[in-house]
Amino acid sequence: MIITARLHVAAICIALAAMSVQAATTNARDPLTHFFSQSLGDFHEELAVAREQGKLGILLMFQQEECPYCHRMKTTILNQPDVQDYFRQHFLAFQVDVEGDVTITDFTGQPVLEKDFAFKLNRVRATPVFAFFDLDGNRIERFTGATSSKEEFMLLGEFVVSGAHKTTNFNQYKRERMQPKSAQAQ
Repeated sequence: MIITARLHVAAICIALAAMSVQAATTNARDPLTHFFSQSLGDFHEELAVAREQGKLGILLMFQQEECPYCHRMKTTILNQPDVQDYFRQHFLAFQVDVEGDVTITDFTGQPVLEKDFAFKLNRVRATPVFAFFDLDGNRIERFTGATSSKEEFMLLGEFVVSGAHKTTNFNQYKRERMQPKSAQAQ
């Protein structure tokens, strides 16, 4: 009887968890349409567009097709409307294929293969890498790997938008922001 009750409770917990996952993904939107901006591969020109649109800069996601962490970011975090809206408000966001043989134009106006832009110019060795660039094409922040949660990715965006990246590192910023309010007041 106890085993039956435990199984019943476990089944209810599994059903509730499945419903919450379904609810979280019900509002999901395609990140290719709602997170990333369309580009012709001219980042020098995109800086001018970002400036005209009043953005803080450009966010590049260095990724590769077979990267499971890139896929997880796109299907669990970059597809969330609040994430998309926040980042689109502040940045133009683009993908860069670290294995790509397509010629793009870098921030200085020079033609370069995507893979060389990633490896030689931005030292990308693992994916994903999220790199934030100011309106002059200078990298101002870099985060390697998938974030642990949507909240951590949003915190990364806030870290750059607030200008905190100028005075501290992301780990310190995250620790301070995630402390309970009572600990911050002391």
